[in-house]
Amino acid sequence: MSLKAGFAEVDITPPVGTHKIGWLKKIVSDRVLDPLFARACVLEAAGERVGIVQLDTLCIDAGDVAEIRKRISAEHGLPGGAVMVAATHNHAGPAVADSGDTRRDDAYVETLTAKVVSAVGAALTGAREAEIGFARGFRFEVGYNRRVVMRDGTVRTHGTFADPEALFIEGPVDPEVAVLAARGRDGAMLGALVNFACHAAHHGGDTSLSAGYPGVLARRMKRRSCPVTMFLLGAAGNIACADPAHEGRSKSMEEAGELLAGDVAGALEGMEFTGRVRLRWRSRLVRLPFRELAPEQLAGTVRGAQRFIDSAIYDRAMPAQIERIRRLGTETAEVQVLLVNDVAFVAIPGEYFVELGLRIKQRAHPARAVVVSCANGLLGYIPTREAFSRGGYETTFGPPSCLAAGAGELLADAAVELIAEGP
Repeated sequence: MSLKAGFAEVDITPPVGTHKIGWLKKIVSDRVLDPLFARACVLEAAGERVGIVQLDTLCIDAGDVAEIRKRISAEHGLPGGAVMVAATHNHAGPAVADSGDTRRDDAYVETLTAKVVSAVGAALTGAREAEIGFARGFRFEVGYNRRVVMRDGTVRTHGTFADPEALFIEGPVDPEVAVLAARGRDGAMLGALVNFACHAAHHGGDTSLSAGYPGVLARRMKRRSCPVTMFLLGAAGNIACADPAHEGRSKSMEEAGELLAGDVAGALEGMEFTGRVRLRWRSRLVRLPFRELAPEQLAGTVRGAQRFIDSAIYDRAMPAQIERIRRLGTETAEVQVLLVNDVAFVAIPGEYFVELGLRIKQRAHPARAVVVSCANGLLGYIPTREAFSRGGYETTFGPPSCLAAGAGELLADAAVELIAEGP
């Protein structure tokens, strides 16, 4: 089935003075290191169309996703349910949601929404006959599992082996650099989707605005004749650039982006393209349980608890968090799957642990699952069931983490079932 593909990007860099998000505490930007972008891809084959939006932001709220989809459908006729909206989880970007002591910048979010809709329109307008290919590389020297198990059986997130109590790293990494690319019938590259699992946290704690290593990747790929490179974050809830085995040292964002650009370029060199493409999309709402509101959870004294930045931030956020949990009873999460031939892009609305992403990839076989976290919403950290027994930052009840053990497995099972559904 013949394919048409379109890519576009628009600058979404906020003005200096904008509040940042991703470090729980209030941080006001005072400089721009590099621009932030919203990027869009639209694919069309046999009357079916799907779209993917990538934002250089920490997250995107489900309500904002709904508004973006609504406007895209009204202005461009693309079904909202066929659009995935994914954030790179960039910690050096603007306040697009409430987080700890930081409040959402409503004016910026409205500007962002309008720009996203225009980018999708530009991708549709510029779509042309194309061929598509899929390939992958592997990178082990950028992302590391950041959870170190101590001798007492608890976990220290961002622990290192300089600590005499450190015993082993809790889990794996996902080294796959998955690349889906489109080129015109003349052989010119139109754009690429790149999936890799590692936190984009560079410059999160300072006053700089930056797109982090995903921005470096996109700029490096422009030099390699790929005009639009969209970065889709893998299951990176417990994966970061800091290496626990080497005292927490990490690659700079430039080093990380350059390494990944080399991997993407290598994947493109050996990629086989086809113009025959089948597109499908489907989604499901999953009800997820909240954590029990036990006193030791609320006080941050449960075994293995690890509060970052300032414990008082957690205490200030607790009343509103408790009220929300009691009002809702359960959390609603959308699991979405966009299929491009046998490649299944799986949207998970949270900081998903790498073990859960790998579970989807393995159980999706023979389809190739590409897990996209922080997509279509953000429910905070989604650890494995086992991780809760050890604690660590990601399981500590507070602004970034309130779902119960088992929520991640429910999402994985839903994703696998959606991939396996018939035509």
